[in-house]
Amino acid sequence: MRVPRTSIGGGRGARSLAGPACGSTRLRLPAGVDGRGRSTGMAVSGRVRARGAAVTALALAVALAALSAVASGEPRFRPDGPDAEAFGRSQGYPPCQGLDYVREQRCRIGAFSQFDTLYPARTVKASGAPVPLARAPSEPPVVYALEGQRLTLDQYLERHPVTGLLIAQGDTILAERYQYGRNDTQRLTSFSMAKTIVGLLIGVALEEGAIRSVDDPAEAYVPGLTGTEYGRTPIRALLQMASGVAFREVYTDMQSDIATLALATLGQAPGGSLAVLPRFNTRQAPPGQRFSYSSAESTVLGLVLAGATRRTVSDHASAKLWQPLGAEADATWCIDASGQEITFAYYNAVLRDWARLGLMLAADGAWAGRRIVPRAWLREATTSTPQSPSPGYGYHVWLHPSAGRSFSLRGLRGQVVLVDPDRRRVLVQTAARAGMDRVADQELFALWLALRAQQGGARPSP
Repeated sequence: MRVPRTSIGGGRGARSLAGPACGSTRLRLPAGVDGRGRSTGMAVSGRVRARGAAVTALALAVALAALSAVASGEPRFRPDGPDAEAFGRSQGYPPCQGLDYVREQRCRIGAFSQFDTLYPARTVKASGAPVPLARAPSEPPVVYALEGQRLTLDQYLERHPVTGLLIAQGDTILAERYQYGRNDTQRLTSFSMAKTIVGLLIGVALEEGAIRSVDDPAEAYVPGLTGTEYGRTPIRALLQMASGVAFREVYTDMQSDIATLALATLGQAPGGSLAVLPRFNTRQAPPGQRFSYSSAESTVLGLVLAGATRRTVSDHASAKLWQPLGAEADATWCIDASGQEITFAYYNAVLRDWARLGLMLAADGAWAGRRIVPRAWLREATTSTPQSPSPGYGYHVWLHPSAGRSFSLRGLRGQVVLVDPDRRRVLVQTAARAGMDRVADQELFALWLALRAQQGGARPSP
């Protein structure tokens, strides 16, 4: 059996259990032990021999446990990852404080897995009866082509600051990896993947009659926006990122509108979301005509949800999404000073629950024998038409028109849930990038396309 690369330590004097062909990081044993746990004849004596035997037995047990995880398809964990020291490994991957992660690389791993300890957050309660996910008997090989090279999943993980990666199909996990000491109980933050959750909840509210029409203006549900440009904008245009209201979303510019919005909401400025939105009140185009990505649109939609349903967005998400999904763990959503969820980002959930969300979307909104998101809404949300302001964006979800019916949730720093409804397959990734990285995105998409082509045929939608 070819053993995928899994690091469990090592150092000077260590030997490889799997051998050079196993991959870029290898299972390691202490000096003096071969791949079957036998002595290589290195000289030891007395207490040193006894102590060495104990260490050898422990190391062998750990190594064999890791090999067993590879063979059985169990989650695989490693304490390091690319540039681990720069990401703060020797300091225990500190979360630091507040927005330190923006400037300091060493803070990102810890911050992105403990975001709800850095800022106020509301719990999104999970189900008391989680829907189980099956697990493949072994991790299937994943090979993709990039610039004339054939690369593996192990090599992909060696090249990028991925904290968690999971591939699933139907109701079965095919691969589940964690790096930088992260684990399957940690809530990993979404950044802008949260926007798609908002779009789904709008569809549910529409189906249930809490929202009368997506052609209603936002001010019909948010009286505090009455008379503003965002207040006059129809919900549909907000879902399409086509309000026509001027908003600069430049993440590297602290004078940009996104910085103003983030500092007012995440930074707990008085009045929160509703107080800051009227600062963006210049119309550049009629609603529904021009695509312009804006986190303010998602913020308005969060207020629409709260106003229409007369409950917090987290409570609505729990009742209509998280509990019906059979999520295995509570999620959290960071809130502003007014208690309103910051709906352009900062939804925090364990990796397998992100996968459950993706698998439900891959099944056109059905999961575990129940309808969660209206099928007609999800089809409309993920389909581009000639009238769409952007062929690559639906209702708060990214579309991949060149890859058949495929779409994704995406976050700024490498967070993504890729969804393939034809094959009922998803790929979930959480990461700790410095910011947008189109080269890394292209490599991930190459891996995704190869995965779609390699394993399994199409499955019909219900």
